[in-house]
Amino acid sequence: MRNLIKSGAPKMSLVLSLALSLMCAFASQAAELPLVQKQRFELANFTTQNGAQLKQVQVGWEAYGQLNADKSNVILITHYFSGTSHAAGRYQATDAAPGYWDAIIGPGKAIDTNQFYVISVDTLVNSNAKDPHVITTGPASINPSTGKRYGLSFPVVTITDFVEVQKALLDSLGIHKLHAVVGASMGSFQAIEWAQRYPERVQRLVPVIGTAYIDAYSAIKLERWAYPIKTDPHWQQGDYYDKPQQPSAGLAMALAWVTLDALNPAGFNQKYPDLRADAAAHQDIRASFTALDQLLTVATQRAALQDANHLLYLVRASQLWRAGMGDNWQQAIKNIKAPVLWLPAAGDLLLTPLMAQQSQQALGTADSRSTANQLSQIPGQMGHLDGLLNIQAVAPQLKAFLQQPL
Repeated sequence: MRNLIKSGAPKMSLVLSLALSLMCAFASQAAELPLVQKQRFELANFTTQNGAQLKQVQVGWEAYGQLNADKSNVILITHYFSGTSHAAGRYQATDAAPGYWDAIIGPGKAIDTNQFYVISVDTLVNSNAKDPHVITTGPASINPSTGKRYGLSFPVVTITDFVEVQKALLDSLGIHKLHAVVGASMGSFQAIEWAQRYPERVQRLVPVIGTAYIDAYSAIKLERWAYPIKTDPHWQQGDYYDKPQQPSAGLAMALAWVTLDALNPAGFNQKYPDLRADAAAHQDIRASFTALDQLLTVATQRAALQDANHLLYLVRASQLWRAGMGDNWQQAIKNIKAPVLWLPAAGDLLLTPLMAQQSQQALGTADSRSTANQLSQIPGQMGHLDGLLNIQAVAPQLKAFLQQPL
């Protein structure tokens, strides 16, 4: 996750170091994208899946490559939980790092911008509400009907709502076919929902570190990300905007949990200090651990660009996820007509390879589409984060899948 690997701490996080080295190593194999810019899309009216009416909805989006004459070369990238539409390239030449999937998006890369027009869109309630490059309507936005910030009066939104906003953008551009939809983590939810909701529009589907459902165990596990915010006294039931006290501590702890859950123990233990070095912890129950202090330092830096309420809404959208958003995700997923390439991470403990395998099996029961319903694991020791940091390990499989004829 881009925000999981970004740190302004004096001591650069080791996860960030790894990400930068991987990006730099791969960059030498293909040309750089030209500088990218954020564009704005607005909807005068939008109705959420639970029937709420929103006015003046806006999201940001980015595009890489050139749209062909018949608009048939479009690949939609749907982003992960704490990510944005900045999937590749740089806004400025001096940017410390490119977008999170720059290793596979660009000229000559797996998602080849010499061939494809690649679009990525900020979700509603994007957690990075304070990032100047993020444009998204959510609880921190001004409600045009009241002139005040929405706060918790903002309606609960779902993965389907994210997809419907993306569809409205594509419709406005005259794009009605997608060569592929590719998304990681929460982005895989959106990609799957695209393919089952609009099977005639999606020609290929690539869920990365993803699943077609969230079970009860995973949903309650995600509540750990919400709990520190809800119990922060400065959260004030979501009514903290424009007040001197902010739920900064709760937001930082929530982001620390996000990071911890996204890492496999093998990767975490490589990057953070061993607890045996913390002599004070043997003498004083109040003493902290260096590993926790470093985790919170990075989380605190990330929290400066994020909004606590927005994170809560993303948690709820993820908890409620199941393909089709009905009672039977196994039946809904059979609406998918596109060939599918599942790419779970071998060491993922957040959205496990088993969840991807069960999703693949549910899709496969419709027929015996062995070549149209593939699964290949991403190797590595970083767990869920291997879907971002080690995505180039499956670049050949991804490129071949995108190039294969229907």
